[in-house]
Amino acid sequence: MTARALDGLAAAAAVKAELSERIRSLQARGTVPGLGTLLVGDDPGSHSYVGGKHRDCADVGIESIRVDLPTSATAADVRAAIADLNAAPEVTGYIVQLPLPSGMDDREMLELIDPAKDADGLHPTNLGRLVMGVDGGITSPLPCTPAGIVELLIRNEVVIPGSHVAVLGRGLTVGRPLGLLLTCKGLDATVSLLHSRTTNVADEVSRADIVVAAVGVPHFVRPEWIKPGAAVLDVGITRVDDADAGTSRLTGDVHPDVADIAGWLSPNPGGVGPMTRAMLLANIVTLAEQF
Repeated sequence: MTARALDGLAAAAAVKAELSERIRSLQARGTVPGLGTLLVGDDPGSHSYVGGKHRDCADVGIESIRVDLPTSATAADVRAAIADLNAAPEVTGYIVQLPLPSGMDDREMLELIDPAKDADGLHPTNLGRLVMGVDGGITSPLPCTPAGIVELLIRNEVVIPGSHVAVLGRGLTVGRPLGLLLTCKGLDATVSLLHSRTTNVADEVSRADIVVAAVGVPHFVRPEWIKPGAAVLDVGITRVDDADAGTSRLTGDVHPDVADIAGWLSPNPGGVGPMTRAMLLANIVTLAEQF
């Protein structure tokens, strides 16, 4: 068996084409969606990621508003920038790019975001709405990576209702909210949330119809753990140095040989990452439609 690819690039392109239609309808009634980004410091990865988000905006017709602050910016500077984005009428929604420089409290800054402009879906108010949304029909912004994972599975006709899902990692951006989302009515999965103190990880994974790996440990998920035919999504990514060659490469959480056992496998890169960015755009459009 060779696993079929859960192609995030193709799915994201389809999402963006659908969003373009919705954006044209908004523009016809005088509403222009706008994504704001707040970036503090000079981290190359963060600059690359934010730049990609603005290119995505240009692809579909969303206006982009970029606010960059130097590494020397104070917490007061960041608070002021957040207040400006909350007040800016051209900003439908925005993100504060993490991590912030050392010494700043990421969570404090996230809580200052207007929940109605929370493009990442990570404000405590919106996470609370996800907790309360057991019956589905959630209209507040959803965390982008969990929403992207669900969308990728649905578009590839991977059955979620009744499935056992093993989620490896309990982080704020993936593991915790994904478990909440998958157990909402309409998706109806049974979720095992696995973490560093789980004593039987291999056994839990071996029972899963869907496996989501988001731990940031290269090749952590072994092929012998996987149920034949399961859908496996590789979310975590780590830069691994090759000392002999003097180079480095990005490596996912899933061992390559899992492709010989799984029924579906998301590539990394090219799987969940493009869907995360696509769902950020979807949040912006949905927020604009609610104005």
